[in-house]
Amino acid sequence: MRDAIPRDSVTTESDRPILAAEAISKSFGGVAALKDVRFELRAGEIHALMGENGAGKSTLMKVLSGVYTDYEGAVRVDGETVRFSNVRDAEAAGIAIIHQELNLVPELGVADNIFLGRERVIAGLFVDRKASLEAARGLLNRLGIELDPEARVGQLRVGEQQLVEIAKALSVEARILIMDEPTSALSPGECRRLFKIMRQLAADGVGIIYISHRIDEVMQLSDRVTVFRDGRHVWARPMAGLDENTIIAAMVGRNLLDAHRRDRGKGGGEPVLSVRDLSLAVSGRHGWRDVLKGVSFDVRAGEILGIGGLLGAGRTEILETIFASNEGLRGGEIRLDGIAVNIRSPRDARRLGFALVTEDRKAKGLHLHESIRDNVALPLVGRLARFGLRSFEGERALAKGAVDALGVRCAGTGQAAGTLSGGNQQKVVIGKWLATGPRVLLLDEPTRGIDVGAKREIYDLIFKLAGDGLAIVVVSSELPELLLLADRILVMAEGRQTGLISREEASEERIMQLAAPRSARGRAVA
Repeated sequence: MRDAIPRDSVTTESDRPILAAEAISKSFGGVAALKDVRFELRAGEIHALMGENGAGKSTLMKVLSGVYTDYEGAVRVDGETVRFSNVRDAEAAGIAIIHQELNLVPELGVADNIFLGRERVIAGLFVDRKASLEAARGLLNRLGIELDPEARVGQLRVGEQQLVEIAKALSVEARILIMDEPTSALSPGECRRLFKIMRQLAADGVGIIYISHRIDEVMQLSDRVTVFRDGRHVWARPMAGLDENTIIAAMVGRNLLDAHRRDRGKGGGEPVLSVRDLSLAVSGRHGWRDVLKGVSFDVRAGEILGIGGLLGAGRTEILETIFASNEGLRGGEIRLDGIAVNIRSPRDARRLGFALVTEDRKAKGLHLHESIRDNVALPLVGRLARFGLRSFEGERALAKGAVDALGVRCAGTGQAAGTLSGGNQQKVVIGKWLATGPRVLLLDEPTRGIDVGAKREIYDLIFKLAGDGLAIVVVSSELPELLLLADRILVMAEGRQTGLISREEASEERIMQLAAPRSARGRAVA
C-alpha cells in the first residue's frame, strides 16, 4: 500500500448533483457496453468509479465528456438536461477529462500541448508564445512539476507525459474533472503531489470523478465509490466503512483473495545474468549527462529480481541498456551464463536469449491494428518462413499456443490486438516474447493499467515462469507489487543503485528511504 495520506473531510456545496447520468445505455456493433447505468457527482467530492476492464467505466466517461454522442438516457449538469455534440461543448459546460490513453502531440512542446486549440493570440492573428509559456509555467509550478514548457513532449517519459495531460486538463478551469487512470505511470511521490492537488481542487468546489485500478489509493482518496460490472451499475456507497474485499467482490462478482506468493525455492546455482558497472550517458542541450552509473547485480535461474525507485531514477534505463534499445553511450559488462556478451542492438539481445516487455505496450509492445497472430509471430517471422515466404500456418499455430498457454480472452488469433482489454494485450506482449524461448525476461511495469483480476493472472504467470527456471527482472512503481513478486529488490536513486535487499529485509519504508534523492537522505540522517 502507498504511504498513507490523511484525507480531510469534504463539505459539499449542495446535496444536489452537479453532474448526473440517468439510465445510460451504449452499444458498439450490437454489443452493449453500458446497460441502463446511473452515476452522480456532487460539487467538492472525489467520487471513485471502479470495475474491471470492460465494465463500462471509460465508456460512460466518454459519454459525459462529449466524446460519444450516440447513447440512450440523459445527462444532467446542475439539474439541466444536456446533450453535448462534441468535447468542446462539454468543456464549455465545465467538464474536462484526462483519458487513460495519452492524447498529446509528440512533435509539439509542453506549452503547445497544454493550450492546443486554445492558443493565446495577439490582435486575433498571432500566437502569443510568451503568454502561453508563462501560463504553462504557472500550471506546472502549481502541480510541482519541474518540466521545461518548451521541451518536446515526444522526448519525455510516459510518466512525465501523464503530468502534462493533467496540466492540460486543469488549464480549462473545469468544475467537473474526470481522471481516468491518471497515476498509472507515476511514482509514489508524484502520486502524493497529485492527490494533494486533487484535494485542494475538491476543497474549492470542483467535483472529481476518479477511475483507478489501485484500490489502496482509491480508499485513501475518495469520498464515495460507485462500482460497475459487465456494463451495469452494481452499487454506490460512501467510502467510509468499506474494505478492500467488499469492493473487489463487487467488481468481479465473487470473493477474490489477495494475490499470494507461491511457496517455491529461490533461484539457485550460478547466475544466468550478471551485470557489472552498467552505465549510460546521453547527449543533451548541455552536453553529456550520466543517466546510469555503477549498477551491478546477478540474477539466477528461477529468481525474480525487482527494481524500485522514483520516476527518473534509472529503472527503465537499466532494462533498455541491457537490451540495447536506447540511445547513448553504454558501458559496463554483461555476462550470460558466465560468458561476457556484446549486445549492440535488440536483435543481438534477442538472439542471445533476452526478452524485453516495455512499459508502454501500446506504443512499443504491440502493433495495435494487426492481429494477435501477427504480433506474436513478429520476432520469429524469419525463423518460421519457408523458402523465403511467410508460413501463415506456422504463425497461426505459434499464436494459438501462446493464446492457450496464457489464457488470452479473444475471438481468435485473427482478432486485432488493439481491440483486446489491457490485461489481454499484456498477455499477448508477454506471449510474443516467450515464443522466442528466452533465458532472461525483462519486465517493465508488467501490470500497468490493468484491472485487479488481470493483475492476479499476470502475477501467477510470472511465478510460473520463475518456477520453470526463467531468470526474471521486474521494474515496478508499485511497492506492494515489488514486495509480492521479488526475491531481492535493487533500489535506484538518481541513476545509481542505493541498495540491494532481500525480500525478508524489504518494506515500503525501507525502499522509500533508499529511493530518496541523496540530498533528502542526508537530511533524514541529520
